Amino acid sequence: MKLKLVYLVLSVFSIQIVCSQELKKEYQKGIIYFIDCVKNNKKEAVAAVVKYPFKRDYPIPPINNKAEFVKRYDEVFDTALKTKIIKSNPATDWSQVGWRGIMLDRGDIWIDENGRLISITHQSKFEEDLKKKLISKDKKTLHPSLAVFKEPNYILLTSKFKIRIDDLGNDKYRYASWSPKQKMSEKPDLVITNGKFFADGTGGNHYYDFKKGNYLYRCYIIVLGQSDSPDATLEVSQNGKEIVSQAAKIIVE
Repeated sequence: MKLKLVYLVLSVFSIQIVCSQELKKEYQKGIIYFIDCVKNNKKEAVAAVVKYPFKRDYPIPPINNKAEFVKRYDEVFDTALKTKIIKSNPATDWSQVGWRGIMLDRGDIWIDENGRLISITHQSKFEEDLKKKLISKDKKTLHPSLAVFKEPNYILLTSKFKIRIDDLGNDKYRYASWSPKQKMSEKPDLVITNGKFFADGTGGNHYYDFKKGNYLYRCYIIVLGQSDSPDATLEVSQNGKEIVSQAAKIIVE
């Protein structure tokens, strides 16, 4: 998952072409305020308009509250990102993308219609290095059968399962599951290594399909959804008939 940052940036490119018209003035006010806060390094003011928890690229933990956001502000807002924000034109560099919100450029930043900061897909050098360290640590704590992978994508928690999705490289993904209270250092109950990634629409939502015999396990990741949307869903079907459908929360362990 580079939050699938790379995918999100590429997928919204087509939206930018469609939505390149001038942003409505009613939304420009919120953008102007946000730009001013970044320009004047008003960390507390930025933290006050963030929608929490504020997700970062797994396995970097999310930012859960205002105090934590202020503390980690410089980890997220590096010079490159701040420069892009400060130099942006509220009318022409920010585009409304339907119910998904308002994005900067090709999706570097997403703000909703109420002026809340909901996503930053940009990744600083600090976060890139932190991610590498966390992945290295992660591999040492997993069950030995799962220690080989390119990078982790998600850990999903449903009412009945803990699910881990890993990128194995070469467009292959692995599904491993445990009961919710089990640790990932324990042997998983189920492992499927033939997973495929699918983009769904242009807002960054996507899903993974894993097939085992006549069963299909689908993990749907909701990057941009409604206010009451879960982080993800798990759907299991047998011979095309759905037998399991559960909401899932994206967690960090």
